[in-house]
Amino acid sequence: MSGVPIYTLRPYQEEAVANTIAHFKKSDDSAVIVLPTGAGKSLVIAQLARLAKHKILVMTHVKELVEQNAQKYQSYGLTASIYSAGLKQKDLTHQVTFASVQSLARNIDAIDTFYSLLIIDECHRVSGEDDSQYMAVIARLRQFNPALKILGLTATPYRLGSGWVYHSHYHGFVRGSENSPFRRCIYELPLRYMIKHGYLTPPNKIDPAVENYDFSALTSNAFGRYSEADMNQLLQSNTRATKSIINHVVSLSKDRHGVMIFAATVLHAKEIIGYLPAQQTALVIGDTDNRERDNIIAAFKRREIKYLVNVSVLTTGFDAPHVDVIAILRPTESVSLYQQIVGRGLRLSEGKKDCLVVDYAANEFDLFHPEVGSKKPDSDNEPVQVLCPGCGFGNIFWGKYDEQGRVIEHFGRRCQGLLQDDEGNEQQCDYRFKFKECDNCGAENDIAARQCHSCGVMLADPDDKLRAALNLKNAMVIRCSGLSGEVIKAQLLKITYFDEDGASVSEVFDFAKPASRHHFVRQFAKHCRSGVNVKAWTEVAQVDATLLSAPDFVIARQHKKYGWQITEKLFDYQGSYRTADKS
Repeated sequence: MSGVPIYTLRPYQEEAVANTIAHFKKSDDSAVIVLPTGAGKSLVIAQLARLAKHKILVMTHVKELVEQNAQKYQSYGLTASIYSAGLKQKDLTHQVTFASVQSLARNIDAIDTFYSLLIIDECHRVSGEDDSQYMAVIARLRQFNPALKILGLTATPYRLGSGWVYHSHYHGFVRGSENSPFRRCIYELPLRYMIKHGYLTPPNKIDPAVENYDFSALTSNAFGRYSEADMNQLLQSNTRATKSIINHVVSLSKDRHGVMIFAATVLHAKEIIGYLPAQQTALVIGDTDNRERDNIIAAFKRREIKYLVNVSVLTTGFDAPHVDVIAILRPTESVSLYQQIVGRGLRLSEGKKDCLVVDYAANEFDLFHPEVGSKKPDSDNEPVQVLCPGCGFGNIFWGKYDEQGRVIEHFGRRCQGLLQDDEGNEQQCDYRFKFKECDNCGAENDIAARQCHSCGVMLADPDDKLRAALNLKNAMVIRCSGLSGEVIKAQLLKITYFDEDGASVSEVFDFAKPASRHHFVRQFAKHCRSGVNVKAWTEVAQVDATLLSAPDFVIARQHKKYGWQITEKLFDYQGSYRTADKS
């Protein structure tokens, strides 16, 4: 297919195209390209479509992106089909088709021929569920081409609640699971690179300098979403704060051109527009009529409207380069969503030097830091780097540093390093920082596993162990709040576990006996501060008990002759028991 290029691809766009071609020449595995918002994904798509020798389909979830991607391709002087009810076109005749997933999924039989490549823009929206619209279209395409190549593009390849959209990364680490919708990330460009090289506008994050909203008392679900009712209740008691915040936004925006305000709820958004200049303000929500929404967005892009307020609808598929103020008045626990929001203001525009970013919801995200890969356990956690003792890979987990910058706690489970054998086969490092040990064979399993991956035996449920112990008269359960170590005799180490009420129970390890020392190492080697090598402690004098992590629960049984004897220690507990006396 021919066409005269009117755009010169940037070096990273050329590299993304080259990596895609190289990948699909050697593999049918689905692939992902990660480019920041404003990096020009549509140009990468257009170039791949130009180079295609067979029919290809470019699919996304909103009509604005369908139209935008099609226009970039057609600007080369090439003709494409568009299949989108929202754009009032349903055509599949040309070699390249730009389509909305909703329209194709509702007319699945319209796909009746061979396609060599499927490109999915904003692919973080793809679900691996068989009954999803994306999977329905993919299944139909594979009826005509079992070796269908699938390429996804996104700025944010992670979603709270569903995880990473790809399994492994070309830099040599694992992100998602075997069930992730895409197999491999084949190219990624960090936001910092884009700004440093002048491809995006620098964000200028400033202190709100007025009363902030405090959403910290609210609880989000697994997807990082907050209850609308809870947010409305909190916001209704903060109307003075809202008025003060909007006055601050207006003041900051005096010499600015385009202001996007991200509200928490519809009720909140309607309150906000009441404080803004009526002739310069518009509101877009999920229920806004499509034609009205198109007119509002067009007026905003023509700069007839200065303040555009929205509720969760303009975070993707929206391109207005003149935006130079981003005001965030909503909470989120997702770095990806935060990056999408800020990304609306980072596109280049003539005369634009920076984009003011003001977070009135105290989300406290580092715009340049990637997703950790799980929901933040506590508000005082931050991303920490944890080196794997097995392969040396630098994992990024939620955790805590001490004042000297040492990791004192982290919530990682398994090393994410990707190892390659002599034949080029890749496998995830099997080192586990937190694990559930099989009582039958001693194998280490994920702490959520119910069956041993090694011997197949059903793993004992920690809650069952606790429940059984709590129901026995001669058993004691301590919800451990700490431990201490004491050398009681040459080579004899006494470890005492205690709870907040003063109850305690102890056990003794004889370092003169290899079996006892091995038992100590087995118990604590992976339950200590990062970088501590318990295996190197061959003498009692070398043991530093302050570096050991206490178990969550200790179970002991009373022996007629020897008193309380520890029978079980539960580390990394995530069950329903929060205190030992509750069943």
